[in-house]
Amino acid sequence: MKLNAKSLLSLFLITWVVFSSVLFILNAHKYIGSNYFESSNFEMTKEDFKQQLGRYVLQPFDEKKAKESITVTQEEIDFHRNYYGTLSEQVANIREQYSDRILQADESGDAQLKEILIAERDAKIEDIKENFSDDKHVEEKIRKQKEQLIEKFAKEEKLAAKEFLNNYGYFSYNLVNVDTGEHFDSGNSNVTIFSEKYGNQKPYFTVNNYFYVGSDGNYDSVTLINQMEFNYETVQFEGSISIPKSMLNATQFGTEYKSFTVAKIIFYSIWATGILTIIALFTIAKPSFKNFNFSSRLKEWFLRVPIDVRIVIVLTSALFAYALIDSMSNLISNVTYYYNLTNYVVDVLFNFILLFISITIVVLGVVWIKECLSNAQKFKQEFKQAFLYRLADGIQDLFLNRSIGIQSVIIMVITFLSGIGFAGSMLDGGLLLVYVVLLFFIGLPALIIFLRRMGYLNLIMKQTKDMAEGRLTTPIKVKGKSPLANHAENLNHLREGVRKSLTEQAKSERLKTELITNVSHDLRTPLTSIITYTDLLKNPNLSEEERNKYIDVLDKKSARLKTLIEDLFEVSKMASGNIELNKQRIDLTQLMQQAVGEHEEAFRDANLDLRITKPDVPLYANVDGQKWWRVLDNLVVNALKYSLEGTRVYMTLTQKGMDAEFTVKNIAKYELGENVEELTERFKRADTSRHTDGSGLGLAIAQSIVDMHNGRLKIDVDGDLFKVTITVPVS
Repeated sequence: MKLNAKSLLSLFLITWVVFSSVLFILNAHKYIGSNYFESSNFEMTKEDFKQQLGRYVLQPFDEKKAKESITVTQEEIDFHRNYYGTLSEQVANIREQYSDRILQADESGDAQLKEILIAERDAKIEDIKENFSDDKHVEEKIRKQKEQLIEKFAKEEKLAAKEFLNNYGYFSYNLVNVDTGEHFDSGNSNVTIFSEKYGNQKPYFTVNNYFYVGSDGNYDSVTLINQMEFNYETVQFEGSISIPKSMLNATQFGTEYKSFTVAKIIFYSIWATGILTIIALFTIAKPSFKNFNFSSRLKEWFLRVPIDVRIVIVLTSALFAYALIDSMSNLISNVTYYYNLTNYVVDVLFNFILLFISITIVVLGVVWIKECLSNAQKFKQEFKQAFLYRLADGIQDLFLNRSIGIQSVIIMVITFLSGIGFAGSMLDGGLLLVYVVLLFFIGLPALIIFLRRMGYLNLIMKQTKDMAEGRLTTPIKVKGKSPLANHAENLNHLREGVRKSLTEQAKSERLKTELITNVSHDLRTPLTSIITYTDLLKNPNLSEEERNKYIDVLDKKSARLKTLIEDLFEVSKMASGNIELNKQRIDLTQLMQQAVGEHEEAFRDANLDLRITKPDVPLYANVDGQKWWRVLDNLVVNALKYSLEGTRVYMTLTQKGMDAEFTVKNIAKYELGENVEELTERFKRADTSRHTDGSGLGLAIAQSIVDMHNGRLKIDVDGDLFKVTITVPVS
């Protein structure tokens, strides 16, 4: 029996069912019961329009207001004044710049040029002197620089506004400022095909723009101020945004709208015919096993291939078929983007033909494999003929319990016998034919194997020498499964271990240096203040108010110094293991509530929105309550100090399996580095500038306490998102 028309029809119907079913899985959620205005593409377009409408139309950047709000700090004045050095250094630099040019003008006899250069030099020197004598002179320069930045930014905003109107010209808007009554209307009131209203018992259209005005971020001779920030107040609007029906032919919008509509019709048609095809396969066109179990050269070739290779062919065909369907799904979804309908039809037909071939291979392959595995005897026979089985069996027979020395000896013996055979064939012509056959099928392969092994050994020896001399960058290439390959892999492990050891040693030395520097800095700062204010208190002419103020400063700095020293001793005790735990059955939910509750007011004062999630029932664990409270308190305080103002801080306590998990997530106030593992090192901070009052030991103490409880502390950083997760076994 051969492949006939009925078999081809069955394969076509099966292909169509698979095609329509996969398309349904991939696209049903996008098209069934929805229109273009409910699609994710339009939703993103609409939100982008609203955001840009608020920035460029409803609440644009106010250049005049920005200039009026310019401030110049003493720090900026000092920075501008001393940017090129001290007064004497700057004057000397100007004189040096002009000395050669004045000398050349003098030597050439050009008195006028010499006079101009001297006047230019003297003017610059006078300007520098005025910089160091008059703050207002410097302030005026900085103010002008900031005004130039604002003017440049305002021009860029106007250009962006024009681009926005060009890109979203198919949208209309009619909005009124709730507070001022100011009206914004695009002027297009035609019949709409989409409209979204705001206000009147619906959410308002809210705008709260933030403008960052800055240079390229680098200080230079022209721009010494690199940033200004303008955060506008929240403004609410009522009204509507819409799309007029006349805009159906707008370039971008019309194409997307038409593409969605046409694609929806095509998908519905394919799914409807798919349902009819399924009905046909179970009724009038019901296929049978015999339809596909025909004899052909293709089947004979397929059955000669090992069973595991056959399975790979079938799976690869199935994956290829899925990729083709996914590709055709994209073709259908973007049907109107094709400028040439003929090319579109050709692409679809070509993909469908490939899909038909792939599905045919899968169906026939499954049927024929099933036939081969119809009984235990056939299964055993196919298994023994499998490629992987023969490969594993061959490797085991060839390399098992054989060292590289024995293999090399065998190859050398074969090569030696080949030489003897060559000499014998020269003496007896009848042996020549036998020798040639043995030479090409045994001698030369053995020689090639020997040379490759010796070459590989030389490569290993060379790279081992490089490793001994400290060049650890390039690993030894591992070839095959031979003893030499095992040796190369072991050398790679050794190289990696040495490299890691050197890296850890360098890291340890760096952290040790940072530790000494930071400890000295953090202890010296309050100590210096204590000494300074103590000297001030010795003045007998101090008023009572000043004396009390100095005593208050001494009290704070003493407490700060005490906290630093206590934290340092605590970390040292934990590191040495000289600390005991008093474990009890503690309700972690209540402990978390207490730790967070002590700082809720501080979070409100810091303009941070604290979001807490905890179990409704107690969650118990065997921990040292006092020390575990210290862990939670350190994490809460850490979030309080280093969270960006106006953001949310999430604290969550949940049970996952046999562990309790406490998570703190916040947006960092300062830029975080890449080595997040080092944040748990002593005196390591995310605030590298050390603007905060923390000891730098909070996470180190938390890490030590968690380790003593057989828990885990994990830090994740994604951009400015900082996340700390601690887990401990529940009781």
